[in-house]
Amino acid sequence: MISSSVSFYTSSLSVCVCVFSGLDIVSALTSQQKSELRVDMRDFLGKEVFARYSSFKVDAECDGYKLTIAGFNNGGAGDGLTYHNGMKFSTFDKDQDGSSGSCAQTFLGAFWYNNCHHVNPNGIYRWGAMSTYGATGMEWYPWKGSGYSMKAMSMKFRLVQ
Repeated sequence: MISSSVSFYTSSLSVCVCVFSGLDIVSALTSQQKSELRVDMRDFLGKEVFARYSSFKVDAECDGYKLTIAGFNNGGAGDGLTYHNGMKFSTFDKDQDGSSGSCAQTFLGAFWYNNCHHVNPNGIYRWGAMSTYGATGMEWYPWKGSGYSMKAMSMKFRLVQ
């Protein structure tokens, strides 16, 4: 079972064939040079879309790994991350979201939750549209709405000039 504690997200690790760069590494890299972010996703019918942001930065741990994102460019997915701009990273054991409750506990993930989310890429893996469990899956609300979990989702950043 993959943990959703703050320590899981702050160190680098490899799970199955997926590589997860820890927030410490992402923060160090995005603080040194301008970065952009691309989020790719695929639904259970095989349709693929993306969202790209021309500016992406994660602050250091002492600042709560705050997300700074701007410059949305639509690749069919819609803008899911601007709602999360300026938020600190929340986990089940470190509630830093904008809600009176814990979004990480409620939606079974960890992310830059606001009140609570428009996207939930660290949610649980579910099979498409399953409203039984609420918005706990790997969701991107602007594309599929609430209750639809993606088959695949990846967030990739790169340093730019």
